[in-house]
Amino acid sequence: MRKNLLRLGLATAAAIGLSLGTGTAFATPGGPGVKGTIISQTTIGGKDYILRQITLPPGQSTGWHFHDGTLYGFVQRGTLSHFDSDCASDGVYPAGSTLTEPPGAQHVHIGRNLGRTDVVLDVLYVMPHGAPLAEDAPNPGCDFQ
Repeated sequence: MRKNLLRLGLATAAAIGLSLGTGTAFATPGGPGVKGTIISQTTIGGKDYILRQITLPPGQSTGWHFHDGTLYGFVQRGTLSHFDSDCASDGVYPAGSTLTEPPGAQHVHIGRNLGRTDVVLDVLYVMPHGAPLAEDAPNPGCDFQ
């Protein structure tokens, strides 16, 4: 069972990674009602592979953050609006979209739900073993949270 789950996770990661353009996913729930549920996780060769579903209610955001590993995401429902540390939108992702996010503190960002329905994301985190899912970052001076 574990071997099959691992194969599925790696195949999913590879498929998502090969099909993505540039973009972002996100991690740490921030606003009221935002929730993240870990679906599965495993560690291989010093990397943690964590599959998580994240839900952002209308008007909520992830909070400003960055990741220590690469993330791959799929928007199941709603539209995710993403902003970088220059306060500029660097992507709007409707249902059915895929996105990726590179690691590092130089990639501070926020994911926001500016719509009227929940945003539901499936996110695969490929992290250094033991790293947190996200690192909080201060608002870089934008007029929104």
